[in-house]
Amino acid sequence: MTASTNLSTDRRSFIRLAALGALATQLPLLSALAATNRTGVVVHSYAARWQSKTADEQFPPITDALGLLRHCHSIGAGGIQTAIRGWTNAFARQLREESEQVGMYVEGSVALPKDASVLGLFDQEVQIAKEAGINVLRCVSLGPRRYESLHSYQEFLDFQERGLKALQLAVPILEKHRMRLAVENHKDWRSEELLAILHRLESEWVGVTLDFGNSIALMEEPLYTAKLLAPYVFSTHIKDMAVDLHSNGFSMSEVPLGKGILDLQKIGQLCRRYNPQVTFNLEMITRDPLVIPCLTDGYWATFGDRVPASRLAGILAMVTQHRNPLPKVSHLPARELLALEEKNVVSSLAYRIR
Repeated sequence: MTASTNLSTDRRSFIRLAALGALATQLPLLSALAATNRTGVVVHSYAARWQSKTADEQFPPITDALGLLRHCHSIGAGGIQTAIRGWTNAFARQLREESEQVGMYVEGSVALPKDASVLGLFDQEVQIAKEAGINVLRCVSLGPRRYESLHSYQEFLDFQERGLKALQLAVPILEKHRMRLAVENHKDWRSEELLAILHRLESEWVGVTLDFGNSIALMEEPLYTAKLLAPYVFSTHIKDMAVDLHSNGFSMSEVPLGKGILDLQKIGQLCRRYNPQVTFNLEMITRDPLVIPCLTDGYWATFGDRVPASRLAGILAMVTQHRNPLPKVSHLPARELLALEEKNVVSSLAYRIR
């Protein structure tokens, strides 16, 4: 492990205790605490059904967070994680009332403030999230995948500084509202890079949304990612992955929990070691495989020779060992896609981290 990833025991304990203290003061119902033992659902798990234009009685569109909460309650989920943009205070209060009534948690997703001109909007969204009973907001720094949207190491360094600035702008607002912000490893930051940003911030209010599978795309084995990021974990995207070789590198797909190659139990237990109340939010996106073009020159342009060849060799060996034909869904009629999406979500909710 590099020097940038070394973190003192005191620092780890501080973050952990701060997180647990915030949780204890902001979840008014004991039933909501119990909900963290049940898997929640990320809105992206319903990519096909979310605000769908397909008229279907069995799989009607899910149009807003209330609809997502009600549907996820009907299938036994413990909570939801969804974007908060556009909510009113009245909507937030209704969402809080309904979530508390059924013993579910709600987490939000928010855009970072890129500059001072949007701090007012960010402050408003954090306040509305608080009104909804939310105590963790997930965010991403880049959005698009690093190897698709950036084309040189200098472009990455520029992105890194913008990402740090956005988080620095956010921290005073997070402190004011006592809101935790969880940065996702979203195929943008390698784990060491994200840790370096967190070290520079030194804020108890900024941690990680640990996505179980994303960092495979950046040549990280899932347990390696988890070991580095788990000390900062505020929330998670739990998913399982299947992989196959591709002429440009490899492909990977989300598959129902327990059907892929990830050691979900080890990763989940590692998260719980550092944050016993961490939520596991299912991100089971029913879509065609993602190609990771790691055998092309363009893929490596943003890494600045900082990823050793052994990482590539290790990932390709893992893919070769576990390769399987991956599901493709773009050819399916709309109703069949909706049905498969629901099946994938419901079957995944039966999986439990012990």
